[in-house]
Amino acid sequence: MLSRRLPSAAVVGVSQACSLVLLLAVLPFVPASAGWGWLGWSVLAGAAGSLALVCFYRALAFGTVGVVSPISALAVSIPVVAGLLAGEQPHTLQLAGIVVAFAGAVMASGPELRGEQPVKQQAVWFALAAAVGFGVTMLAIARGSASSTMLTMVGMRSTSVIGFVVAAIVLRTVGGVAASDLPKLVLLGLGDVSANALLGFATTMDLLSVTAVLSALYPVVTVGLAAVLLHERLKPVQLAGVLLAFAGVALIAAG
Repeated sequence: MLSRRLPSAAVVGVSQACSLVLLLAVLPFVPASAGWGWLGWSVLAGAAGSLALVCFYRALAFGTVGVVSPISALAVSIPVVAGLLAGEQPHTLQLAGIVVAFAGAVMASGPELRGEQPVKQQAVWFALAAAVGFGVTMLAIARGSASSTMLTMVGMRSTSVIGFVVAAIVLRTVGGVAASDLPKLVLLGLGDVSANALLGFATTMDLLSVTAVLSALYPVVTVGLAAVLLHERLKPVQLAGVLLAFAGVALIAAG
């Protein structure tokens, strides 16, 4: 909603700066890392994650939440494939689920790609770009968390905030963010970094191909909130696509 009146980069940059302040406040209580294995992965997670969020918020500003969120959930394919290549052996249902989720996303986005709807088309392409970025971010968080989840979070946020600060200095603007926007941006940053940290901890406890899929259930919350708060209604084929995408995620989790 903020991205419908503010630049997406400003929303991401300021909210992540708020979350970095929180992380630095708890850093003294974080146990010492076993090494520096988290560093490179945290930089990759910060770069990919911030770009993905900009694309995601931009897509939400253009398009329907119920279409954008399921498309972005395809991000799970990247860590699942990475887990398979690393030797993990998920159930056949999980592999089928990836195919089903992809088919659902195509159905959900189909009506937006036809006709003269350039704004809606942009939403779909931004959502697809966000899916790729989120997938890389999930994988990087998992790899970095093998050394230290919290230090991966600090490195991730530091990378993204430095990038946005440089951009703000070059452009000489923070995108019109006002003091009255800060409470919402703080809440946004807190939710974002908490989700990333929980995913990182989860990947140290179970298969990446399982934990990543469960974390991809977030569109259920987003679509539900959009239906209740924004009163969004989907076309029949879009609704079928959304349900199919969720069914694919459920298949992967069930496997």
